[in-house]
Amino acid sequence: MKRREFLKKGTIGSFGAAILLSNYKTIYPIIRKIPADNKYDLVAIKGGEPEVMFDKAIQSFGGMKKFVRPNQSVVIKPNIGWDVNPERAANTNPKLVSQIIKHCFDAGAKDVYVFDHTCDQWNKCYANSGIERAAKNAGAKVVTGNSESYFQEVKINKGVRLKSASVHELILQSDVFINVPVLKSHGSAQLTIGMKNMMGIVWDRGYWHRNDLHQCIADFTSFRKPDLTVVDAYWVMKQNGPRGVSVGDVLTMKSQIISTDIVAADAAAAKLFGVAPKEIGHIRLADEMKLGVMDLSKLSINRIIL
Repeated sequence: MKRREFLKKGTIGSFGAAILLSNYKTIYPIIRKIPADNKYDLVAIKGGEPEVMFDKAIQSFGGMKKFVRPNQSVVIKPNIGWDVNPERAANTNPKLVSQIIKHCFDAGAKDVYVFDHTCDQWNKCYANSGIERAAKNAGAKVVTGNSESYFQEVKINKGVRLKSASVHELILQSDVFINVPVLKSHGSAQLTIGMKNMMGIVWDRGYWHRNDLHQCIADFTSFRKPDLTVVDAYWVMKQNGPRGVSVGDVLTMKSQIISTDIVAADAAAAKLFGVAPKEIGHIRLADEMKLGVMDLSKLSINRIIL
C-alpha cells in the first residue's frame, strides 16, 4: 500500500497499594492558586472506569474542543506494543482509547487515526489488546507502523545524543497529536509513560537502547511534544515490564493523569507509581532541557476522586 493511499483509506498487597492510593493530596499537591478561568496544568483523577474518568477530566481543560477544531485530523498513539490481553496492562486500556476517539469526533475532527510501531507481531497486538476493535467501533482509522515506508527522516535539532530519527508520517502530517501511554514498569527505562511511549512513533528504536536510552528519550521529546498526554493507570504493571508475565504483576489503581505538558504528566505518573520523578533519568533530563516541568509544586493541579 502506498503511503498516500494509507492516509486516505487484582490487587497486589506487597506493592504497597494502600500507601499509593490513600493520600491523593500528598501525591498531587496543589500549591499555586488556580486561575479564575479554571485553567489547569494537570488533572489527576481516580476511582472510576476509564471512559468515565476521561469524560470528567477533559472538562477541566474546557473539553476536547480546546484541542481539536472542526475538520482537523487527529493521531492517537496508544501503547499497542504487546500481544497480550488488556488485563495484563502491557497496553493502553481500549476503553480509554475508544472514549478519546469519540471526544475527537464530537469536537469536529474529520479523521482520527490510531497506530503504534509494535514490538510483538503487529496484527496480533492490535487484535489481542482490544484496541483495534475499540478504535474501529468508535470510527477511527487503524493503521500500522510495521513498514519503514511509512517513516520519514527528521532532524532533532536540540538532541544531545539523538540527532535524527525516522518518524511515522501520521505524526508529521496530522493536525493534533494525542499521546495515550499506559503506566508500567520497564526493565531498561525503569518506567514507561508518556515520553517512553513516543518510541512507538519512530522506526529504529534499537539505536536509542544502544546510545543512552534516557538521553535519547529526552532528546526526542524536543522534536514534537504531544498536544495532550493521557496516562492510563487503570491497571498498572508494577513488575516484569514492559511485557509482563501475568495478571499477578498488575495492580488495579483506577487512575488517569492528563496534561498538555508531557514531562509533568510523566512526573505525576511516577509519583503515583511510588517513584520520585528525579529518579527516572529521562524525566530529570527533560526537565533540565526545559522541555516541561518536573516539579509538581509549580503546577495548578485538579485532583478528582470519583
